[in-house]
Parts: sequence; C-alpha cells; structure tokens
Amino acid sequence: MKIIGTGSAMPKHTVSNAMLSEFLDTSDEWIVPRTGIHTRQIITDETLQKLAATAACKALEDSGLKAEDIDFILCSNVASNYVTPAMSAFIQEATGCTCPFLDINGACAGFIYALDIADAYMKSGRAKNVLIVCAEEVTKFCNWKQRETSVLFGDGAGAVVVSCDGEDMPVVLTGDASHRDVITYRRRLESTPFEDASTSIDEAMILKGRDVFRLAVTASQRDIKAVMEKAGLEAKDIRYFMLHQANKRIVAAIQENMGLPDENFPTNIDHTGNTSSASLPLLIDEMARQGRMHQGDRLLLNAFGAGFVTGAAIVKWGK
Repeated sequence: MKIIGTGSAMPKHTVSNAMLSEFLDTSDEWIVPRTGIHTRQIITDETLQKLAATAACKALEDSGLKAEDIDFILCSNVASNYVTPAMSAFIQEATGCTCPFLDINGACAGFIYALDIADAYMKSGRAKNVLIVCAEEVTKFCNWKQRETSVLFGDGAGAVVVSCDGEDMPVVLTGDASHRDVITYRRRLESTPFEDASTSIDEAMILKGRDVFRLAVTASQRDIKAVMEKAGLEAKDIRYFMLHQANKRIVAAIQENMGLPDENFPTNIDHTGNTSSASLPLLIDEMARQGRMHQGDRLLLNAFGAGFVTGAAIVKWGK
C-alpha cells in the first residue's frame, strides 16, 4: 500500500501560549518545556464537517484520481457535534464519491487503525483506492479552566488517499483496556423517563499526564521495534519515523532511545498542538507540501491513544 495524495484543513484562529496566559495560570515558559507547543489552531466559526470535507477534497485532487475511483471512505473521529450521520457522510457528499463510508473511533491511534482497515480491504480485493480522513476538535473536550489539559490540544483535519501496490503493509496493533482510565471524556446523553437523570455523567477530559507519558514511550518503542522486525527492516531503511504529535518530550524520549538524528523524527506539534488522530496525516501533508517526501520513501507511523490503544505501520510514499 502506498500514499498517493494528501490534504489538510486547519481553523483560521491561532491561539498562542501568551493568549492562554490571559485566563489561565500558565505561560510560554511553563508550556514549551513540558510540551513543545507554542501555538495551536482552534475552531471558532468553522465546523469540523467543513474542515474534514476540505481536507478530503484536497487529498483527492492531489492524488490525481476522480471521485469514482475511490472505493471506500474511512473517517477517524473521536467526537463532534453530530452523533449521526457519521462524519464520513459529509465527506462523501463533498467529494462527490459514491462509495461506502464509515467512521471509526481509535482515539489518537485512529489513523493507524484506518490504514489497517484500508489494507485489509485491498488484500481482500474489495478496494484499490481508499480515502482516509482524520478530523478532530479536541479543544471541545477540555475544561478551559484547567491548564494541564487545555494547553495541549488543537483542532484540524488531515487526509490521505492510499492505493494498492501489491505489497503488504507491515502493521502492529495493540490494546490494553486495563489502562483505559488514563484518558477519558464522558458526555451526558438525553435522559429517559425511566432513569434517575441526576446520576448522568458529564465531565471534561481527564488526562493523567505522567501515566500517559510512561505508557506512550514504552508502547511506542515496543511497537516500532515489532513492526520493523515484522517488515525485516532496520532503522537505516526508514526515511522518517513519524510519531503521533502528543508531546514533544515523548517524541524526544523515543528518538533518544533509538539514537537517531532529528531529521529522522519530523514534528509539527509546535504550531498544531495535539490534534488526536489528525496529527499524523497533518504532518504527512505538511512535509509533502514542503517537498520533503520522495518516491519510495518508507514512513514508519506510530501512535497511541485512549483505550489504551497503540499501533505502528510502515507505508510507502508513492508519488
């Protein structure tokens, strides 16, 4: 499987650390050493559906394919203001595709899981070209009076078109529900006449930072090693190690452990924040637009997220 097109769409409103310090007990000096984040984009008068559709249309155009060439649409989305219809329905309409569509919730690892589903469809012969869109508005999950979580996140949508090239995509997926409480976000649903509405739960995101750091570094190193062994590749065979942009310190810890230079571990969290499952396709699209991708480059993609789910995959740049 190879990537043949990319696209992205970001909210127009940029929020700096200095702007956050106007209503939070925080500062640039507090945020940057802990996270690596300087600015992030936050949805104001846009809709996530529009961002997702824009990213999808850009990826489709970039691929050189037509709407009728797309065999399946996958959208990774943790939550939005629409519970139903799925986000992928808006994407299908905007792109003019007529293929089946599906939303998945793999948390921040959603892009890896979507790649695996696309690969399975290709191996079964049911799809040749798949449009994957990751659209997230994580800033709507936060308690904006709590600096520990609200300073971390940004909104955005990234998309790729992947195509079957006859080669297997090495992938490793893991899950450990015993750690499901390290990241949680619960919303109150509509009450019925048959329940005690006072017991309904509605709480902003809870993120246990130290536990997430420990789990992320351990799981990512394990998955990266496992997927390279599965592929029969060494670090020198990988052009870029592209990790979920959750925290610059997590990326740095993994890079240091592998003993590889900065150029092999690109990041953009400094100006995007943590955009959940959108972080990897956003990074891929940004690097593509900068001319940093070349035909045949192998990209090792790695992510972790609430659940606790993790994954790593190796894909080729096919343009």
